[in-house]
Amino acid sequence: MKSEISAQAIQQARELALQSRRRLIEVLADQSGLAQADFLGALGAAFQYATLDNAALYALKTDFEALGFAEAYQRECIPLRTENGSLLIAFADPFTDDLANYLLEKVREPFALRLGHYADVAAFLSRFEETLNAMDKVLDTQDAAHKQLGDEASHGIEQLSLSSISADSSPVIRLVNSTLYDAMKIGASDIHLETTGAGLALKYRIDGVLDTVGAIQGAEMAEQVISRIKVMAELDIAERRIPQDGRFKVHIQNREVDLRVSIMPSVFGEDAVLRILDRKALTEQSKGLTLEHIGIDVLTRTQFRALAREPYGMVLVTGPTGSGKTTTLYAAISEVNTGKDKIITIEDPVEYHLPGVLQIPVNEKKGLTFARGLRSILRHDPDKIMVGEIRDSETAQIAVQAALTGHLVFTTVHANNVFDVIGRFINMEVDTYSFVSALNGILAQRLVRLNCTHCAVADHPSPELLAESAISIEAASGMKFLKGLGCGQCRGSGYKGRMAVAELLILDDEIREMIVARAPIRQLKDTAQRKGLRLLRETAIEAVANGKTTLEEINRVTFIA
Repeated sequence: MKSEISAQAIQQARELALQSRRRLIEVLADQSGLAQADFLGALGAAFQYATLDNAALYALKTDFEALGFAEAYQRECIPLRTENGSLLIAFADPFTDDLANYLLEKVREPFALRLGHYADVAAFLSRFEETLNAMDKVLDTQDAAHKQLGDEASHGIEQLSLSSISADSSPVIRLVNSTLYDAMKIGASDIHLETTGAGLALKYRIDGVLDTVGAIQGAEMAEQVISRIKVMAELDIAERRIPQDGRFKVHIQNREVDLRVSIMPSVFGEDAVLRILDRKALTEQSKGLTLEHIGIDVLTRTQFRALAREPYGMVLVTGPTGSGKTTTLYAAISEVNTGKDKIITIEDPVEYHLPGVLQIPVNEKKGLTFARGLRSILRHDPDKIMVGEIRDSETAQIAVQAALTGHLVFTTVHANNVFDVIGRFINMEVDTYSFVSALNGILAQRLVRLNCTHCAVADHPSPELLAESAISIEAASGMKFLKGLGCGQCRGSGYKGRMAVAELLILDDEIREMIVARAPIRQLKDTAQRKGLRLLRETAIEAVANGKTTLEEINRVTFIA
């Protein structure tokens, strides 16, 4: 005969539990008179939950990465993995009102609830806690060994500090290390070593602009410096006729910094460019990364946020190399990452580490390209996908299909403005109708340097500069012009920090129909502006009018219409 638990039996148990100050589920189990297995089945049927008996609990693997052990212990539940990788959470008490809401907030992937007997769940968690404590003791005894292994693993990583630089006897090594140290201290993103007839010119890229910081005299010394860079990056020092790419790490101020090296043959020898990837600093910055932090204007920011919260489609960010495209996408993903969606990125390289996001680095040497990675991502049940860059037809077509099949796809492509993107995708032989159907919007952006707040003063641009900037005297009268004089804070440049200026094209049916019909760009631009599109140049001029940057700076990075 099938055992049942009625609503009347639950009510009677509830009243008795209040009187005896015992748990409702324990009282109900006693009152039912059922065996443990029968009680579990009857309780599951009453609350319409599938159940897991004691044998099933131990047959499955635990996953306390999905839900921490301390939280699971407190809430009397167990995160378990099935053979196909799906997540089950076994819980003990169906009378706990807020458990489901708590799990929805804490667990960052889809899961199914299973009811276990409260005694089985409690015993399982207690046994696991004992195992955890035993492992802690084992790990404590291995700390010294781990430290030794860590020391050995860091062998070969250049240690950068003022004391280590001054102690080195080799002038070439001392010169290279001091160059790396200075570049990181002042926040340079790249180091350029350019061979000349007389030696080597040394430049840092700071806030997107190259700054010459010194020169090394002598062709022999220049050659030795480039050779030292090659040795650090494990490149062929004998090969000087073809480009070479490599990387190495340095240790500075208790953190490891990656450097990507590009060696290029030139007329006078070889040039080197070192890209500094300080992931720890970037990750710390990204913790508070938002669209406000990037500096995008309020209207564009609001509209772009709305695009980033759409359930599916494609959101494109475009601009030249170094225009902050990836950072903008990171900010958008950080804002929409509530933990309830599976977010996967494929990037080259992974620049920031985003908590709760699966980030995959491209490895073309091993065959992991954007296209191949994206195909695999689609089998990993994602809700939102970020493709670091669309470079070829195959990647473009897969990204469009992903956007058309219920995924929200964030990606970047190199183009000058929002309208040039359309031509790029058509040239990549992507079906125009599918592309515009998938596309929600395109953001084009540039980074402009900000006036240094420590030395900025009121400025009055000359009539010649206004004319060159296509700004009338009347329009200029309503603007607040500021300009940095140069101080120690900004290293004499007058600028410190950067912000994004952007234009955002949001696609509607009319614009989609015009693109499919191959309407002229001029007509498309007029329609978009009528619907509220503000061009890059307009938002850049607005930044000047608000005293954030200068006309010279926006003329450097935006096209003067």
